[in-house]
Formats: sequence, structure tokens, C-alpha cells
Amino acid sequence: MNTTEELAFHYKKILELLGEDSTREGLLKTPTRVANAMEFFTHGYDIDPNEIIRSAVFKEDYRQMVIVKDIDFYSLCEHHLLPFFGKAHVAYIPNEYITGLSKLARVVDAFARRLQVQERLTMQIKDCIQQTLNPLGVMVVIEAQHTCMQMRGVEKQNSITTTSDFTGAFESQKTREEFMNLIKGR
Repeated sequence: MNTTEELAFHYKKILELLGEDSTREGLLKTPTRVANAMEFFTHGYDIDPNEIIRSAVFKEDYRQMVIVKDIDFYSLCEHHLLPFFGKAHVAYIPNEYITGLSKLARVVDAFARRLQVQERLTMQIKDCIQQTLNPLGVMVVIEAQHTCMQMRGVEKQNSITTTSDFTGAFESQKTREEFMNLIKGR
């Protein structure tokens, strides 16, 4: 049995435990559809985020802030397996080398497509860029909505969770403020 078939088997059992008739027309293909969806939602485990950056590194004498903001992402909360989604804002200050701009968005996706918590996601993106590109500094801010807070428990539909992490040159409050002002100036 391959992974998709095994997941589908378990999702069929879950439907039955919930009191559903897994043989009714509307649910016949649901276990396989959910299995395929879960494999897609978690395909980040099969991606090496460091390799994403290494695939497009260019020598460039540029030492000012590079920002890619409003990177849409979707992830699954590891506590409830419910989605959380939002925008990531990523900045780095090059130290002889730059990377392709799309690579920063791909790194966000690679980590987001794993079971996550927002705090870890923020750190993983920052650490990957710092370790692979060795810039003068990296800063990541993530703003997200968590359906585990919206649909269950506290049921706060309009809450936004913001996390940030930074290294190097972003230790300076002035540099952090510049970054924050630039991402707010939408």
C-alpha cells in the first residue's frame, strides 16, 4: 500500500468513527481526495529550502536592504491540523551575494508546507536565509490568521497573529524600524 492509499484508508475510518456512511455517494472518493490534499499541504518535507537559495546565488556589490513583502502562504497548525494563512515579509542585507527574489518566496512555501507553528515558521525562514546566503542580517515578519482560533475554541474571527525574528544588522532598532516602515507602506 502506498502512502496515499494508506492515508485514504485511515480517513475512511475517521469518517466512520464520526458516524458517517463512508459508502454513500458523496463520501466514496473523499478519503482519497483528503489524502491527496494532505500530501500537497505537507509536501514541504520533500524540499530542501537551503538548496532553493543555493540554486540562484549571484555575486553582487549591493549592501542595502532587499525586501520581498506580502508573500502569501498557507500552512497547517500542528496542534489541530487546521489551516493558518497570511503574509510573510522577508528582508536581508547582502554581504557580497544576492539570491533570486522568487527564491525567498519559495523558501517561505517550503517551510509553510509542513505541520507548523507560526513562531517556528518565522525562525526557520530566517535561519535558512542566514545560513545559506550569509548576509549582514535577515528579518522576517509574519502576519497570519489561524482557523483554529476562528472556528473553534475562542472563536475570534478577526484576530491576526504577528511574529518576527531577525539577525545581524537588524539588531539595530533603526534598521528594524526602516524595515517595518517599508512593509507598512503598501
